[in-house]
Amino acid sequence: MKYPSPTLHLLPLHERPVYRVAEAGASACNLVELLAAITGGPQQIEIAYALLGRFGDAAGLGRASVHELKQVLGLGPARAARLKAALELGQRLSPPGEDRPQVRSPADAVQLLMPKMRLLEQEELWVVNLDARNRVLGVEQIYRGNVNETKVRPCEVFRSAIRAGTAAAIIVAHNHPSGDSSPSPEDVAVNRVLVQSGELLGIEVLDHIVLGNGRFASMRERGLGF
Repeated sequence: MKYPSPTLHLLPLHERPVYRVAEAGASACNLVELLAAITGGPQQIEIAYALLGRFGDAAGLGRASVHELKQVLGLGPARAARLKAALELGQRLSPPGEDRPQVRSPADAVQLLMPKMRLLEQEELWVVNLDARNRVLGVEQIYRGNVNETKVRPCEVFRSAIRAGTAAAIIVAHNHPSGDSSPSPEDVAVNRVLVQSGELLGIEVLDHIVLGNGRFASMRERGLGF
């Protein structure tokens, strides 16, 4: 199966995606143009439309794995990996210095995480790394799949905080696809292990938040595992 004749060669230079990004600016480009500029090649526009047809929007693309991306006709493993890297980079970008968001409450953490996690179809565990003033250093997905005591390894949860060097604390969060934000006994057991590990490493677990369908539960506020 092949795409029809490439659309790219039919476009005048000033309407081609890479030219649009360079001259008009990325913020002026639509999602098809951005995807085409990243994937490149003569069939970049057809691939961009195929990506949106399969994954829906930027949020859907962000949730897709490299394996899922490379199933799109014409993308292939290398370009799928580059696209995933670009999507991940966009998620990790945060303004430097004083402009970094500061987490003062569980609601602040939820505001940061909900756009990334509200549409997840599987249970995932994410970590927010914070400096000594509770400013966000980075947000990272750690696990996809059932979050339980036997699977979650503290070394993986704290790895990026240790590498950052300036991380003084973390906030752990995971979602319940069922929509029920109530922490389970397994959630409490996981949190207890992470809190104890943080004490040994000198990196405090400020909170463990469970996200449901538009609702959340702070395990710190409920005294679960702390």
